[in-house]
Order: sequence, then C-alpha cells, then structure tokens
Amino acid sequence: MAATGKIRVGIGGWNFEPWEASFYPADLPKKRQLEYAGKELRAIEVNGTYYSSQKPETFAKWAAEVPDGFVFSLKASRYVTNRKVLAEAGDSMERFLTQGLTELGDRLGPILWQLAPTKKFEPDDFEGFLKLLPEKQDGLTLRHVVEVRHPSFQVADLVKLLDKYRVAVVLAEHEDYPMIADVTADFVYARLQKGSDEVKTCYPPDGLDRWAERLKTFAAGDEPDDLEKSAPQRKPEKAPRDVFAFFISSGKVNAPNGARELQKRVES
Repeated sequence: MAATGKIRVGIGGWNFEPWEASFYPADLPKKRQLEYAGKELRAIEVNGTYYSSQKPETFAKWAAEVPDGFVFSLKASRYVTNRKVLAEAGDSMERFLTQGLTELGDRLGPILWQLAPTKKFEPDDFEGFLKLLPEKQDGLTLRHVVEVRHPSFQVADLVKLLDKYRVAVVLAEHEDYPMIADVTADFVYARLQKGSDEVKTCYPPDGLDRWAERLKTFAAGDEPDDLEKSAPQRKPEKAPRDVFAFFISSGKVNAPNGARELQKRVES
C-alpha cells in the first residue's frame, strides 16, 4: 500500500472569460482550453451537470482531452438534491447516473451531491437518501460526496451516518456554510471558498502553505488538528486517502493560479 494517497487540486469548470487574461495563453483557441487546463491542473469540478443532462459523447470528448490521472468531479442534478424529501429522489438519481457519465472511465472523480442551503438535517430522510447512492454504475465504482450547507448538519449523528455508508462530506472553507472536517470515506473533498480576486494566487502564500500541509496530512491517513469537526472524539482508521481540493466561488478570477500553486506545494 502506498504511504500516501494522491492529491488533486483543481477549479470549477474551465470556461470563464477572465481566465483568458489571468490563466490561459493569449493565443490559445477556446476549443483547447480544457486541454490546457488538463495539463496545468489535476481536476475540474463540473457545474453544468447540475443544471442539465449531457450526452454520452460529450463525456467521452472531455475524457479524451485530458491526460491520464486527471479527473472530473460532477455536480449531481438539482432535480435530485433540491427537494423537500431526499429519500424520494430515486427516479431523478437514476436519470442522472444513466446519462452517460461512465464514458469518462477512469477520469470520473467523485460525484458531488450539493444540498440547498435551506435544507435541514433530518436523520431518517438523509439516511434514506444515502441508501439510494449506488456503489457502481455500468461496472464503474462510484465515489460520493455530499455538501451540506445548513448548520443543523454540524452534529455527530451526521458523521455516524456518512461513515456507515462510506460517503464523504465536503470540507468547506466558506464565510457562511458550516465546516465539517470529519473523514467518513476513503477520500477527502475540500472546497476552498475564501479566495480573493485581488490576490494573484487566489489565496495568499501563507494560506496556500497551511492548506498544503492539511491536504498532505489527510493524504497520509491522519487528520489536521486545526479544522472544525462535528464528532471530534471519533478517530477514523488511519489509511492513505486520495484528496481533492477545489478553488471555488470567491477569488474565481485567480482560482486556476491558486490551484496550480497549491498543487506545486503538495508535490514538493
């Protein structure tokens, strides 16, 4: 077994006009932006799958444009997660999972199930939802991560349920959403959302240094001691873990540069 898991740092999407000045070469055609991002970064979180379905050939095209080892995290359909009763999302979930996303093959990263900020923690309903998440689709093993954005989820009972079903929870660094740094799966998924457009690397150098150490700690199977957990007494099994970290939202203009700089730090 490897002594540490793989750390992949990335951004949300790859088409954003300001990046044509802050990240992409001036003479790069738009149709080659994904190819360029694939060489410079290690992962991309796709937001478009949240709003609409894609064609199988689209997923296959994305996979062909990035190198080995690169992955796409897909944000699951809003028709699954934006509902009062999550446990009734089975039909919508099936439509999302059967649209052809397995054409990504080994480029398929975690599937992100993002709940509405107003959605409160209801243990029975939430467990009903977790039961719906399949381990495989078309023979391909799936990894699931849930983003909860209401403070009612900051309880040990949430951690217990996620651990039971081996589903990860988003480690969110955000001004308003709760931070839940508990490890409940064989991977960690962070969304870094306190960047600034005024900082060329999205996060300042000391912030990048801190996150690099945290991500390397997670990858080695340990837990950082400076992040907020909902079940602080619980100690997960120590084992190498893959780690995904995305610069999202705040500081978007320089998010790719932040991702590139953080990747350098975790690989040094």
